[in-house]
Amino acid sequence: MKDARLYLLHIDECLEKIERYTTGGRTTIEGDTLIYDAVLRNLQTLSEATQRLPDDVKARHPEVPWQRIAGFRNILVHQYLGGIDAAIVWNVVEAELPRLGRAISAELGKAE
Repeated sequence: MKDARLYLLHIDECLEKIERYTTGGRTTIEGDTLIYDAVLRNLQTLSEATQRLPDDVKARHPEVPWQRIAGFRNILVHQYLGGIDAAIVWNVVEAELPRLGRAISAELGKAE
């Protein structure tokens, strides 16, 4: 198993990319398939990395819906042919990622 810090860094990098890609708001992902695909890919990567975090890391952050993140990863990976609703993706970006970001920053010792 990799050091938990490596997974935390992967997650942090994905969060930073998603934030950068979506600075224009919801219309950014709805209007540009390249950005939408990049956001989906980074959501998939960070979701996969969260599943590899040790239980003690997750236990320190019960405010993060770890199981829902894992479920979302499964949707991203397995339901791509049926299409993934941009409104749901945007809700994840806007409402869920900040909470995850705070937990990851705390684990990495980053100042908020």
